[in-house]
Amino acid sequence: MDTQMTMTAAAFEADFAYDRPALLARRNAKWRQYDPDVIPAFVADMDFRVAPAIQAAIRASVDAEDYGYPMRDGKKADRAVLEAFAHRMKGLYGWEAQADLSMAIADLVQATFASVMAFTQPGDGVIVQVPNYPPFRAAVNDTGRSFVPMPMKPEGDGYVFDLDQLAATMPPSTRMLILCNPQNPTGRVFSRAELQAVLAFAQKHDLLVLSDEIHSDLIYAGNTHLPFAALGPAAEARTITLNSATKSFNIPGLRTAVINFGTEALKARFERHFPARVVGSVNSLGIDATVAAWQDSSDWLCGLIAHLSAMRDHVYTRITRDIPMIRMKKPEATYLTWLDCSDLGLSGTAFDFFHTHARIGFSPGENFLPGAERLVRLNFATSRVIIDEMIDRMAEAVQRNTR
Repeated sequence: MDTQMTMTAAAFEADFAYDRPALLARRNAKWRQYDPDVIPAFVADMDFRVAPAIQAAIRASVDAEDYGYPMRDGKKADRAVLEAFAHRMKGLYGWEAQADLSMAIADLVQATFASVMAFTQPGDGVIVQVPNYPPFRAAVNDTGRSFVPMPMKPEGDGYVFDLDQLAATMPPSTRMLILCNPQNPTGRVFSRAELQAVLAFAQKHDLLVLSDEIHSDLIYAGNTHLPFAALGPAAEARTITLNSATKSFNIPGLRTAVINFGTEALKARFERHFPARVVGSVNSLGIDATVAAWQDSSDWLCGLIAHLSAMRDHVYTRITRDIPMIRMKKPEATYLTWLDCSDLGLSGTAFDFFHTHARIGFSPGENFLPGAERLVRLNFATSRVIIDEMIDRMAEAVQRNTR
C-alpha cells in the first residue's frame, strides 16, 4: 500500500469512525441486536459518520421543517434520484441508463421479490449464485419458484462459477438468473470476460438477468466494476439492474434505491404486475441524501475506500498470521469477507463458537448456503481498534479450543 493511501485511510478513520461508546449509544440494529459485550460484525452497515454533503442535505430539510409532499426543480422529487443515477452511470461507465426506464423504490429486497414475481411464474427456475445474500433465496422459495444454485467455487485468489456445470444441471423451466456483482459474500468483481460469458449463456437459454449492483462503488485497486447492462443492447434487452447509495454511503435507514429496466418492454411488463401505486414511493430525506451522495460526496467515498482497503489488508494479514487455520481470500470489493473455519475442529457452528467463546456476532455461513455451518461472513467496515479487538478475541478462542 502506498503512503498516500495510508495517510488518506488514517485521515478518514480520524474524521469519520465512531468509537465503541458512540456506537453503543446509537439506535441501529447492528449495535443493538446483541448484548453490549458482543462485537457485531454481521449486518452490512458501517461504523462511520456519513459524508458531510449528505448530512447537510438532510439538515437543510430538517431546519426548514420541509416534510410535505416533495418536489424538486418543479418535478416529482424521485425524478432527482433517477437523473442522478443516470448521470452517475454515464460518468462512471459510459452506460446510458435512462432515467425514463428507471423507478425509485424504497427497498432492493422488495425490488428483488417484485422482479422475480413479475418476470417468472410459480415453478419456474431462478438461478442464484451460492453462497448468496439470503433474501435472494427467499425471493425464489417464498414465491413458489424453483431455486437453481450456481456454486461459487474457491479457485486461486478468489471464487469462480462454472456455466457448463450449470447448463448440465438446471431444469428446462429456468427463466431468470440473479447476478450479484460485486458478489456478496465472496467479494468477487466479475471481469468483462466473465460477464460476457454470462450474457452468452443468458442468450442461449433465453434468461432474464436481475443484476444486483448495490456494492458497485466499493471496488479495490486492480478491479473494475462493469454494469451488466453496459455490455450493450443485447444485455440491456434482458437486464433489470438494482442499485442504491445505501451501502456505499451508509444510509440504509433512508430507504431509497433504483431499479432500472434495459428496455421499455421490460419496464412495461413489470408495471403490468406492479403499478407504481403498489410499489410505493421513497421519502424526501432519502431523495436528498441519495442525490447528495451520488453528486457531491466523491471525496468522502475515496477516503472510505482507502480506509476499507487498509482494513481488508489488515484483517487478511492478522488472520493468516494469528489464526492460519481460518481460510480467507481477499475480497475484490465490498467490506465483507467470507471466512472458512472448517479446519478449526469445531463441534458446532462457527457462528455459535465465536458468539459464545469470543463474544463476536458474525453472519452465520448457513444463512448464505445450507451446509456452510463452518463458515461465517465478517464485516470489516469499522475502526482498526475494533478490528484488532475482534481478531484478538478470535485468536484467543481458537487457542483455548485447540489445547
